[in-house]
Amino acid sequence: MELQQMRYVVAVAETSNFTRAAERCLVVQSALSHQIARLERELGARLFDRTSRRVRLTPAGEAFVPVARQCLEAAERAASEVAAAVGEIRGRLAVGLIPTVAAVDIPAVLRDFRQQYPHVRINLRVGASDELVEQVKEGIIEVAFLGLPTTARLHGVNARELARDRLVAVIPPDHPLAEEPAVDLRRLSSEVFVDLPAKTAGRVQSDLAFSAAGLSRDVAFEVTTSDFMARLIAQGLCIAMLPSTYVPQLTGLTTIEVTDAPTRIEYIIWSRDSTSPAAAAFLDILKIPATGTQ
Repeated sequence: MELQQMRYVVAVAETSNFTRAAERCLVVQSALSHQIARLERELGARLFDRTSRRVRLTPAGEAFVPVARQCLEAAERAASEVAAAVGEIRGRLAVGLIPTVAAVDIPAVLRDFRQQYPHVRINLRVGASDELVEQVKEGIIEVAFLGLPTTARLHGVNARELARDRLVAVIPPDHPLAEEPAVDLRRLSSEVFVDLPAKTAGRVQSDLAFSAAGLSRDVAFEVTTSDFMARLIAQGLCIAMLPSTYVPQLTGLTTIEVTDAPTRIEYIIWSRDSTSPAAAAFLDILKIPATGTQ
């Protein structure tokens, strides 16, 4: 069993596609398929069910992939620890974030990090807060930036609170509320909303606020990016509630204070079990000690 074979299996598991996995691994698909078939023969079990339409893990594959990830992480960690021991930071830094991060200028921080540590490969992933927490726990990413309601509690990761911010209403400029200095949730409850998918952390904070006020609302549009939210709002199809420190990045829209709006907390999280030299260096740039919690 070889590390490269494990990399191929993990890539197929994450992309659900042999062609995309081969492109990610910078090999031709036939070579990737051959190595996975060779590994399956060695293990005595198929790792994937393949059809003309999709690829999915078998029960054996479900058992294999988490352990393969751990082996790959351990190999990367061994190489980076040796480099760190001789004064050089190498390896990989995988960073996750939600689209509406406002407490930290992520591109600027990544630029500073790359200038100081040019031998570290930076990967960036955008996702929902709850997904990012699990990816940090599993070692898929080292550091993540989240936005959570005040009722949320983080478990199994190191965390540092970065900022707190209230949500504001975001509406088209010609909306009837555009001239109002402030509104409350009751007034907004009659509007059509765009928001993140149900049960995601970014959605829950607004749902809880309306529920606590004894109100319901119509979320007709569920999307995963704030840019697309802004496009829908600009067409007069809906309104949204977004963090006040983030909305200045959206142009051509009007914001209104919401008197009883929920509060969002932005966090940075990282692994509680182990911190790679690259992750520790990244936290150092943010002046956050790699040990300790919120």
